[in-house]
Amino acid sequence: MTTGTKLSAIDDYLSGLPENRRAALEDLRAKIRAVVPEAEECISYRMPAFRVNGIVIAGFRATAKGCSYYPFSGSTLRSLARDVGRYDQTKGSLHFSSDNPLPIALVRKLIKVRIAETTE
Repeated sequence: MTTGTKLSAIDDYLSGLPENRRAALEDLRAKIRAVVPEAEECISYRMPAFRVNGIVIAGFRATAKGCSYYPFSGSTLRSLARDVGRYDQTKGSLHFSSDNPLPIALVRKLIKVRIAETTE
């Protein structure tokens, strides 16, 4: 980092993680940015997140065993049950390992469904 460069809140969060989880979450961050480049990065519920039109649509966090994706909705994962069935999950989070990152096609579907929920 060059002198005078300010870290964003997400950069600050990522900098404190073990290398394998940091790399997996940086990859996820890039995928989310590719799908919704207009999204605003923020911290929500003490985790890195992305907001579109003032509504949080995605977030992520490192866990003791790996990484988690949060759609900030109790119905997004249920709507995509066939697509996310191979991942461990809760009602509001999708778990993955740094060795098996979420594919861009799935990230695109997750975000598309979540944005559709926010406009209904």
